[in-house]
Amino acid sequence: MNRLPVVTRTQRGWLALLGALLLFDQADLNTFAYAAPAIREQWGLSVEDVGLITSAAFLGMFVGSSVGGWLADRHGRKRTIIGAVLFYSAFSLASAGATGMADLAVYRVLTGVGLQAMVAVLMTYVAEMYPQHCRGRVQSIGLAMGLAGIPVMAWFARFVIPTGPSAWRWIFVLGAAGVFVGVVASGRLPESVRWLEAHGRADQARDLVERLEAEARDATGRELPIPQEEPPMVRAHVAELFGPVLRRRSLVTSLMLVFLAVGFYGFNSWVPTLLVEHGFSAEQSLDYTSVLSLAAVPGALLAWPFIDRWERKYTLWAVESLVAVGILVFGFTTSEGILLASGLMVTLLLQTGTSFVYTYLPENFPTRLRGTGTGFVNGIGRLAGFGSGFLIPAIFSGLGFTAVFIVVAGAMVAMGLTVGIFGERTTNRSLERITESPSTSVVLAKERA
Repeated sequence: MNRLPVVTRTQRGWLALLGALLLFDQADLNTFAYAAPAIREQWGLSVEDVGLITSAAFLGMFVGSSVGGWLADRHGRKRTIIGAVLFYSAFSLASAGATGMADLAVYRVLTGVGLQAMVAVLMTYVAEMYPQHCRGRVQSIGLAMGLAGIPVMAWFARFVIPTGPSAWRWIFVLGAAGVFVGVVASGRLPESVRWLEAHGRADQARDLVERLEAEARDATGRELPIPQEEPPMVRAHVAELFGPVLRRRSLVTSLMLVFLAVGFYGFNSWVPTLLVEHGFSAEQSLDYTSVLSLAAVPGALLAWPFIDRWERKYTLWAVESLVAVGILVFGFTTSEGILLASGLMVTLLLQTGTSFVYTYLPENFPTRLRGTGTGFVNGIGRLAGFGSGFLIPAIFSGLGFTAVFIVVAGAMVAMGLTVGIFGERTTNRSLERITESPSTSVVLAKERA
């Protein structure tokens, strides 16, 4: 896979499907944020009630990411992705029929389980199914396609919600439409070749890779480079995530995702509600957030020119530092023009950083533990998102609007520092070399001898 000089025709088809799956994931992920002002008005909820439902979804995301990664390592990447899509779509549709805060919170928990099971495994799938020299750009394009779901949902909400007191229910119906893409993907996506090889199905993996090699030769008109020898795959155990080889990576990536959750969701999930509390009307809040959502797709594409050229961990550090500056400007300004400009900048760069995170996270774990490791760490981040659902309203109630954005900016600074100083170098390195352990090196040395 690593010696493929181009992304082949077949791989481009996979990318279109993966991007479509992400589009509905991102649309569904943001449904409650856009529906919350209307639900508050109809049901008479407080900011704390909104925080509880938001946190409930993140609790489900923690479970889904952790369990989904484990299932992907045991039963395959493809099966887990498709199963997760069907699961979250069913409970997003159930959310549309919610009759009160209690059952809506339950449905959002279960929706969150499916959403993050899919995302965690999809990150892993892309890392394993594209060459090392371009996997960052592939993640960037796939994420950009997925992030189109944010403005789609934002503008859908902008025009649908004002039509009636219960019109917010249609937002959750749209979020469930990803089931149709899931059905198509079930017949078109292959299983990860690295997972197949790791589970003794090398012949099946070889057939697929040879087909991709033939497509690459036809596209370039030349023979492919000689494959580089890589460490053999060795049996792994979940306990290794906390052992001497992977413990630091697990800790660093967990902290990275914790700070990202507080910063990212502290801004994106709460801006519609906080703007209303700060004096804007519900309609003005939807206007602002709809405009801000337009920066999401360009933000992911902004990573394209340098994600595979510059070392990822240092570039991510720089990006998150700029995000922190933009968040502070957003929180302190009294000018509507500056509020909009800084909000656009933050939204743009948050998604640039997400492209790096989606690429960087699965690179830190070996193939047999890549789903489990990525899912567990991503789940830790979602658990932090659960906590932020209580933290943000507490800060807002006690210290005010500006204080929320000081805390959120601080979280982004902490994230950049953590990965920039302590993170692993991964850019343009094969997955096996990045995750090579001392025990693996010994095995390889003996084989060479």
